[in-house]
Amino acid sequence: MSSETRQTRHEQQQREIALLDATVLSNPFIPHMPTPKQTAFLACMLREAFYGGSAGGGKSDALLMGAAQFVHVPEYSGLLLRRTYADLSLPGAIMDRASDWWGDTDAVWSRTEKRWQFPSGARISFGFLATDADLERYKSAEFQYVGVDEMTQFTERQVMFLFSRLRRLRGARVPIRLRGASNPGSIGHEWVKNRYLSPESQRERPFFPARLTDNPHLDREEYEKSLENLDPVTRAQLLAGDWNARYDGNLFRREWYSVIDALPEQARRVRYWDLAATKESASHDPDWTVGARVSRTADGMWTIEDIRRFRGSPAEVEQMLRRTAELDGTGVPVFIEQEPGASGKIVTDRFIREVLVGYAVYAVRATGPKIERAKPYSAQVNAGNVRILRAPWNAAYFDEHEAFPLGAHDDQVDAGSGAFAQLAVRPVGPAIAGGNRFPTRLKLADIR
Repeated sequence: MSSETRQTRHEQQQREIALLDATVLSNPFIPHMPTPKQTAFLACMLREAFYGGSAGGGKSDALLMGAAQFVHVPEYSGLLLRRTYADLSLPGAIMDRASDWWGDTDAVWSRTEKRWQFPSGARISFGFLATDADLERYKSAEFQYVGVDEMTQFTERQVMFLFSRLRRLRGARVPIRLRGASNPGSIGHEWVKNRYLSPESQRERPFFPARLTDNPHLDREEYEKSLENLDPVTRAQLLAGDWNARYDGNLFRREWYSVIDALPEQARRVRYWDLAATKESASHDPDWTVGARVSRTADGMWTIEDIRRFRGSPAEVEQMLRRTAELDGTGVPVFIEQEPGASGKIVTDRFIREVLVGYAVYAVRATGPKIERAKPYSAQVNAGNVRILRAPWNAAYFDEHEAFPLGAHDDQVDAGSGAFAQLAVRPVGPAIAGGNRFPTRLKLADIR
């Protein structure tokens, strides 16, 4: 290392020490010393950074300290987010912790605005994003700091939107920062892992791993005893901060698929829908509506061609099914899994009579346990007879299949199994390019 490089690094370290002293160590609104891992996190002034790993690593404190670093600056504004208001207001959660920190200081709490105002005029607000509709509440807001607690409980779209709220006045010396903190797991696991934990991201979006052993303020022995009651995967995620730990159901492996870049020209195709006509709600992880388009060629090879996966209201589900049918074309029959009872029949009847008029649409009543319905499909995957078109949705597809039936979701498995079952019924007529030749009417026994 050259003397010039050493001098530059020394100067950078001195600047970081001075910044920490001014914004953290001498800050009356940060009531205790940060741990070494928290100190490194707080010294980072890049636009993005992520703190986390195991449970008990001091994530919420790190975000709260980060929010408070610049409250001495007039007009400074910060936002701390949880997925739901219930998460935000739990005893010991980040909003409750802020009350412990600032309740006896000169900062003033607004119960209606859910916001602390500091003597300088700086403000720190608390909010939530239970659904994408909640993004509306922040569309006119402006922040210099956004801290997302338990980031893996959020969708990538929600977090990326928050960048549009990060701005400052010209000449302001407060840094623009988006900070995340989380354990592994939950719905956002893959996108958070890809964005913050890859070696390529560390220069621009550094990850600060913290474990239970990094937090001297917690009773480590008692907390470890509590975690012993969890299943092995969750325990590995929370205790060891293992981002590679995942559920494994042994029915599907991603290496059993062949990944291809072009679709077969001569094939029979179907689109199979597994509906979940409920918008994303206060539940962290509701079901998805999934439509799988699968094809089968004369040589017995199957191809997963397209997956449509989304959450939406009944009206949005209808719009998506209609738009997808238009893209697939009339040569691709549409099968919709019918829920038990009269309400399920009403829903599928509406799709057949009104929403998808002009397309071959069939209601299918699924019978038997899901795992039994998936086994014939699994056998073909295991035999190397199933290909998958390379696409951005592949990772989520593989993750769900490898976790089945132990994972949180099985909607893509259900849709794939359903499509497989329909193609396993020999249709009338030869395979044709771009579509199928199905009988004008399928007998009930053929599709149930």
